[in-house]
Amino acid sequence: MTTTPPPLSAIPQRAPAPYVSDAVLDRLAKATSGSLTTQLYIKGFRQPVLHGLTPLNKKIKPFAGRAYTMRFIPAREDVDVYGNLTTSPSADNLQWVGVEQIEPGHVLVIDSNKDGRAASMGNMLITRMMMRGARGVITDGTFRDGTELSQMDFPIWCTGVTATTRLSYHHVADLQVPIGCAGVAVYPGDVIHGDGDNITVIPAHLAEEMADLCEKRDDIEAYLALRVQAGEALWGLYPPSDATRAQHKQWVADGRPPIAPAKPAGSR
Repeated sequence: MTTTPPPLSAIPQRAPAPYVSDAVLDRLAKATSGSLTTQLYIKGFRQPVLHGLTPLNKKIKPFAGRAYTMRFIPAREDVDVYGNLTTSPSADNLQWVGVEQIEPGHVLVIDSNKDGRAASMGNMLITRMMMRGARGVITDGTFRDGTELSQMDFPIWCTGVTATTRLSYHHVADLQVPIGCAGVAVYPGDVIHGDGDNITVIPAHLAEEMADLCEKRDDIEAYLALRVQAGEALWGLYPPSDATRAQHKQWVADGRPPIAPAKPAGSR
């Protein structure tokens, strides 16, 4: 006996990610990637960093935003032709559609299959997204117009720069679907965090908790760094013991008095 497969509309779909408010995003933007990755590891997320990406823009701007995803597949010669770069919505030019769907607070994350032979996009589209209120753009491939992009006051992360047009190797197949970028799963609505060191993916349902945890961790880490700079040994200090946590609490209550640094051993 054969059965008829269910229609496409009957296939179960994942519930959308919870919406992360701008207030939480602004708090997360102040967190360090070190604290974020540690707290995510404690929660069981081993590797949330988009490894191998570097900022293209010269001015480093910490940020956090909601992921808007774009998925590439390999280009095909009868579809990815210059004539399909129409200035009206087209199924064969979803990249333009995605750019015009960007909303304030979004970070565009592009799954370029780690293929940098052709640019994922360039200055014109990135400028348009910036003007629409995006907080950054990321690809595990390359961008073109590197000279112009490097001067923008806008977070742009990638693996490098090439002038080769996207049409040569990439086709935009999907928007706002789960993707992989630099080996990490990214779901629409996840929080994308960037600082001077890394891009980190935060599951949306953990965003507010991560903001709470990182604010506490970053504060005590700064305090511990002062004590290490004052010449103290790590034992009992870092990671902080219960006694050290109590000392930090008292230091805060005392108005955060200065902790003078010591000279490194052997210095004159």
